[in-house]
Amino acid sequence: MHWLVGVAVSMMVSVAATAPASSQEPAVKISPDVPSVTVETDEGPVVIERIQDTDNEVSGYYAKTSRECPPFCIQPARAADGVETIGELELLDMLADENVRVIDARTLEWHLEETIPGSTHIPYTEVAGRLDELGCVGAAGAWDCSGAMRVALYCNGLWCGQSPTAIQAMLREGYPADRIFYYRGGMQAWKILGLTTVSGTM
Repeated sequence: MHWLVGVAVSMMVSVAATAPASSQEPAVKISPDVPSVTVETDEGPVVIERIQDTDNEVSGYYAKTSRECPPFCIQPARAADGVETIGELELLDMLADENVRVIDARTLEWHLEETIPGSTHIPYTEVAGRLDELGCVGAAGAWDCSGAMRVALYCNGLWCGQSPTAIQAMLREGYPADRIFYYRGGMQAWKILGLTTVSGTM
């Protein structure tokens, strides 16, 4: 079992435990012992929790089941050899770790509409030229990524190719595969679970 899975719940419990106790236990928790997770953002701390209305349903763009393919084709479970695919609990764990960067790899208009709190916006079209923001040294075409950070990338969902494209570009530039994680569910899975989103920033 990967290290992320082993520490996910314990880290989230410690993060959630720092939040003020409420008078009423939420009906819809993240996991049995974790009602919410607080993450740091540029705008200050944000509490990630699930929508408490048990009749709530996804509506709008992320409720769609069918999009033309191509370009909106179902993505493989693995973005590339050596890159681990993760779910929501592992992503929350990474959001709580200051040594890990969670990347919204979507284009700007998607990011500005809504994003996962605590994530950093680096569009998939720009990531190969911005690896210095992730611990690499050098320039596009000649990166030294021996000191690269652990990163998790996501986009719009199981049918979105933006984060897999970004991952492939990072690998071509020499980013170590074992430091890249793929949140395949993306925004659609995040919203289906009723998890908190915020407006993105420029």
